[in-house]
Amino acid sequence: MSRLFVSGLINLETTLAVDGFPLVYFPVRYPFFGVQTTVSGVGYNIAKALTTLGNRVAFASLIGRDDNGSLVRRALTRDGIPDDLVLDAIDETAQSVILYEPGGRRQINTDLKDVQKHPYPLNDQTLAALQACDLAVICNVNFSRPLLEPAREMGKRIATDVHALEDLDDSYNQDYLRMADILFLSDESLPASPEEVAREVIARFDTQVVVIGLGAKGALLALREDGFVGRFEPAQTRPVVNSIGAGDALFSAFIDRYLRADDPLEALQAAMVFASYKIGEKGAASGFLSGEELDAWVEKTVLE
Repeated sequence: MSRLFVSGLINLETTLAVDGFPLVYFPVRYPFFGVQTTVSGVGYNIAKALTTLGNRVAFASLIGRDDNGSLVRRALTRDGIPDDLVLDAIDETAQSVILYEPGGRRQINTDLKDVQKHPYPLNDQTLAALQACDLAVICNVNFSRPLLEPAREMGKRIATDVHALEDLDDSYNQDYLRMADILFLSDESLPASPEEVAREVIARFDTQVVVIGLGAKGALLALREDGFVGRFEPAQTRPVVNSIGAGDALFSAFIDRYLRADDPLEALQAAMVFASYKIGEKGAASGFLSGEELDAWVEKTVLE
């Protein structure tokens, strides 16, 4: 069991099942059991996944002083995630609406409200939680940015996911790129091939491990220590319902397994099993395997 500090977004997420993209206009639809509202957000998804896998998580986030904020706190209690670092610092909790089709493709619409304008406070409680962790998972929402430097000064390893990145000179993500020991990103908007981007990241920054999610094609892993760059085929566990949250699941399970065994190749293989199973559910914060369940699925898929 690892002790992890996680800082990232919480939002109220509504998923809507659609027949396909592009959408065909019709004034009224009745998608029975196709509309679902749950607590989600990148930070929440990661904190819940890591907790489900058996880790101790200190979770820092900002929510609203509204009814949705109360829903968030109830969900945190239900999922066994401590809420002492989740602060009622804004008027309205962030929200998202996600449309998804039967094949799993999705369109994400996220309303951050004004959460980007409020840096997370560096008080004694926050710094103590950082000091106690084995690794700091600092998501690239803007309020997490002030946590990067203290984590680095404490000698903590930092993991982050910058998601879709069009340019390695992107000003918003420079702090995260520069500070991350473990860096995840998606292949959706890359300026060059995943292999080229991974090599450039390692050449330009202090990154030790780079993982690039390739969607249905699997993932790419690059390591500074021995120069390894290679692709991994996706795992197959159960039918895809909604691909939302696949990247968060991959990121979370990789961190869990990497900290347990210090083997990035095995960690990525297990993480792809975890993500494959997760996308058999509708919402981004559902479908997570426990550590024991993941072991069993890895044995059935990767090791068979």
